Amino acid sequence: MHIYNDLTRQKEELVPQQKNHITIYVCGPTVYDLFHLGNARPFVVYDTLRRYLLYKNVEVTYVQNFTDIDDKMINRAQALNISVKQLADEMIKEYYHDADNLNVMRADYHPRATETIPEILEMISTLKEKGYTYILNDGVYFDTSKFADYGKLSKRDLEDQEAGASERVELLEDKRNLSDFVLWKFKKEGEPAWESPWGEGRPGWHIECSAMSKKYLGDTIDIHAGGMDLIFPHHENEIAQSEAANGKPFVNYWMHNGFINVDNEKMAKSGGNFFLVRELAGEYGYDVLRFFILQAHYRMPLNFEEEPLMAATHGWQRILRSVENIEFLIANANPEFDQTQSGELSDYIADTVQEFERAMDDDLNTPDAFAAIFNLVRHVNIVSTDYALSADSLQKARDCIVELCSVLGLDAEKEAEAEIPADILEQVKLRDQAKAERDFATADRIRDELNALGYKIEDTPQGPKVSREVEH
Repeated sequence: MHIYNDLTRQKEELVPQQKNHITIYVCGPTVYDLFHLGNARPFVVYDTLRRYLLYKNVEVTYVQNFTDIDDKMINRAQALNISVKQLADEMIKEYYHDADNLNVMRADYHPRATETIPEILEMISTLKEKGYTYILNDGVYFDTSKFADYGKLSKRDLEDQEAGASERVELLEDKRNLSDFVLWKFKKEGEPAWESPWGEGRPGWHIECSAMSKKYLGDTIDIHAGGMDLIFPHHENEIAQSEAANGKPFVNYWMHNGFINVDNEKMAKSGGNFFLVRELAGEYGYDVLRFFILQAHYRMPLNFEEEPLMAATHGWQRILRSVENIEFLIANANPEFDQTQSGELSDYIADTVQEFERAMDDDLNTPDAFAAIFNLVRHVNIVSTDYALSADSLQKARDCIVELCSVLGLDAEKEAEAEIPADILEQVKLRDQAKAERDFATADRIRDELNALGYKIEDTPQGPKVSREVEH
């Protein structure tokens, strides 16, 4: 497998430190509110990477943190008149609700910043001993001029750094260098605080991830991932403090996903142009949102618009209907099947798997992976029209579609397994009886009534087939 490494700006073969075992750290949410679709993209993308590696029989240790203490957490908790811990507990619960429904696998470790204070203090102490820190009135700072490789990930010159910095960069006039960042913030009135050798306070944003990744994955990790907005300053600062403290390379492969944009602007709560996953799922469903995210290559920007959401809706429904149709064909398979045609389908299935893996091995190219699945769906639809396929070859096609969708985190069995209600099936029988009696007016009325309820009837040589209609 090859992935694009943002550190080297090129695709590289993914070679783990330990054979057949890859360590992955993904920057998780700051849990002060429900997450929006832009926040969801890295959760879905890197969950898909993890699923594909597991599909390839690679062991994965996966860490995704929760930032549960920072200015946003404190401000929101104060506005709600609750403690920061109460806010974090509630929002982590809500995170799991949405992430579970997006079929995002839970990480092997979901550490919280507030549960990693000893490791954070230890790392800051090491940096102090090595001469990388200094103290100002508001906290302990990292001196970036002492780290020769500062800027190697973002490739930014010093004068570019302020313009490209996120809202969490400290712009104090008395810092030694513009790019210096806080490691430990001294306590302010009414804020949570922990004891430290430098006085009561709380950790800075960047040091949290360095300490958590070291605790669970060691000094050097295979893959560190997140949104492209984290390249500077967050990931740049993680590199500086981790490599300065540990004396070893911090990360071998850096992966960053593109933004989800609204009117060509990054979806963000700070900009007010965001759509909560919870609300969108009520209209489209969680599976469609996951499909929508993965239908574009992860490094490319993705525009939030009605048309691609509708395309995702119909694309996913097309796969579900295909699985249902194949199961119908299996149940009604012709025992006098065409051996040659069935063998050709088996060959096509093998080619599909190769195309899928080729796409995923090429920097997690999920659009081409979907294309491979849809090619198989289309092929089965074409070759099954004369009911000359064996039940075995149809079962292989069905299982292939389900398995490859599962690698993408989509459960194509979920809806197919849902039974058509008995009263609907009874109406289908009555319609079939009316047709046999040439009572076409009654047959058409029943068909229209079922259509209004969201069910479609297809007359086949093997009898009527009923399925759920596409909702959007």
